Amino acid sequence: MWLVGGASARIRLLGGGFGGRHFLGFWRGFMTQDDGTIPLAGSAPAKIPPVQGGAGKAATAAATPAANISGATGDLQAVEQLNRAYKAMAEQLGKVIVGQGEVIEQVLTAMFCQGHILLVGVPGLAKTLLVKTISDVLALSFKRVQFTPDLMPSDITGTDVLEEDRTTGRRAFRYVKGPLFANMVLADEINRTPPKTQAALLEAMQEHRVTAGEHTYDLPEPFFVLATQNPIEQEGTYPLPEAQLDRFMFMTIVRYPTAEEETRIMKQATSNYRAEVKRLLDGPAIMKLQDIVRRVPVAEHVYAYARDLVRATRPNEAGVPGFVNELVQWGAGPRASIYLILAGKARAILNGRVHVTTEDIMKTAHPILRHRILPTFSAEAAGMTADKIIDRLLGEVPRAKA
Repeated sequence: MWLVGGASARIRLLGGGFGGRHFLGFWRGFMTQDDGTIPLAGSAPAKIPPVQGGAGKAATAAATPAANISGATGDLQAVEQLNRAYKAMAEQLGKVIVGQGEVIEQVLTAMFCQGHILLVGVPGLAKTLLVKTISDVLALSFKRVQFTPDLMPSDITGTDVLEEDRTTGRRAFRYVKGPLFANMVLADEINRTPPKTQAALLEAMQEHRVTAGEHTYDLPEPFFVLATQNPIEQEGTYPLPEAQLDRFMFMTIVRYPTAEEETRIMKQATSNYRAEVKRLLDGPAIMKLQDIVRRVPVAEHVYAYARDLVRATRPNEAGVPGFVNELVQWGAGPRASIYLILAGKARAILNGRVHVTTEDIMKTAHPILRHRILPTFSAEAAGMTADKIIDRLLGEVPRAKA
């Protein structure tokens, strides 16, 4: 059997360990319970109707705090319903956040891929408000940490406190959990804290656990770190090392609003407008969606394109474009290839498709590669940024055919 979505999107689902019959049935078997529904936030099953544009209509489309996706009768229907859920979430966020559609898509994509995201932008672009609103829409616990030069690792991971039992007089240590013990952690201005505190995030981001003394504590699932960084202020900051930058799936650039969007921002911020967002998904439902993303099939030519694109960023490798040896000091590692495929799977589902195309890989290349490519000094002197290098790579690396 073939799923056809354009010349670059044709995928054969017959044979192999993940055959067509299994794929057609996994949406039903995996996504449904005994009663044929998936519980999201709340208990009463209800379909999420199609979103029909406009903030006012969005409130009607997702009017119930306990929205559920009904059990799908096939893979295509399941993807359509998940796509409607994503649109409903985007509409809910649009009640509070004006514009920034690309940023919202990348944040949700990273979350469905179990990835972390670094938001880079000047102050006042609603980075913190965006993260807080997403936690409200997804019914997740949320903690915000303002990173400062005097912040210690135990301030974010937690610490042992000596307590005395007043009845027996016995003393014992009790572990007091830090702000990392939440589903969504906002690391605000992460480059303002010293490296030892930045390093405290490494185990949490990679292993989803925290070690204090001789004990290890698991973090709640799902767990996401969303960090912010100011690109224009460098005095008194501690740039993130490449090893920690590589832990972030996306580096997302938060840009200025358009003239029309800025007018809407002024009108909302200077009036009595108070948006009420509805909770659409909870933690267990998000974890189910994360598992579904990993089970989306990918054609061999898409794997080959993601591989070739990442390998083309590495200087002095055989077959790389000539300008790479001149402009790139260090290229992206295998983690970039993994994230390109995962992001392609999530983007396909969010756009209502059950297959990944090379177009999905191209659309997610910039946020995945820009912090994994280190330009040379001569490239920086010539104004050649990582984004411009990625643009040239996308134009020169051939897209493999099915």
